[in-house]
Amino acid sequence: MRALVINCTLKPSPEPSNTEALAGIVIAALKGYGVEVDVLRAVDLNIAPGVETDMGKGDEWPGVHEKLLAAEILVIASPTWVGHPSSVAQRVLERMDAMISETDDAGRPVAYNRVAGVVVTGNEDGAHHVISEIDGALGDIGYTIPGQAWTYWHLGPGPGPNYLDEQRGHDWAASTGRAMASNLFHTAQALAAHPAPAPPS
Repeated sequence: MRALVINCTLKPSPEPSNTEALAGIVIAALKGYGVEVDVLRAVDLNIAPGVETDMGKGDEWPGVHEKLLAAEILVIASPTWVGHPSSVAQRVLERMDAMISETDDAGRPVAYNRVAGVVVTGNEDGAHHVISEIDGALGDIGYTIPGQAWTYWHLGPGPGPNYLDEQRGHDWAASTGRAMASNLFHTAQALAAHPAPAPPS
């Protein structure tokens, strides 16, 4: 089984990413179940604006699209900015919009029988809002969202320390991340054994 983690931090490599650090808990837990995990930092790629799978010369999204189709599990990891997912996360979701009209050989949307979850970091009290926005988009695209397939870390409203600079709340975020990985893995297993058919016409 394969998983793809798309880190939607605004920080290019090699800058440390708080969001990637928290996603690392989920990654480690997935690997513990024998899942192969690919990690992408979307801001490092030339992802053109648009809602097509290939926006032409220089667009690196087609390579991401291939990884999406190769993975049974998707994790979108985003910081919270002004109470919303990062602009990078929005760009990723906009490009994934093309998947709604793509189908497999059985006539199913290509995201069917794949599972997805969300990781969020930030110092504003908006984590649940960010989770709901990303989960809602992924559900529209066709992903199955297991119960409690998320983890987040923040210290309430207003400015404050970053995840990598502060130990408060790490235990809860880590235990929730491990539960997220378990729910993703076991739901993906169930769908592999009993895949959903194409939607009725």
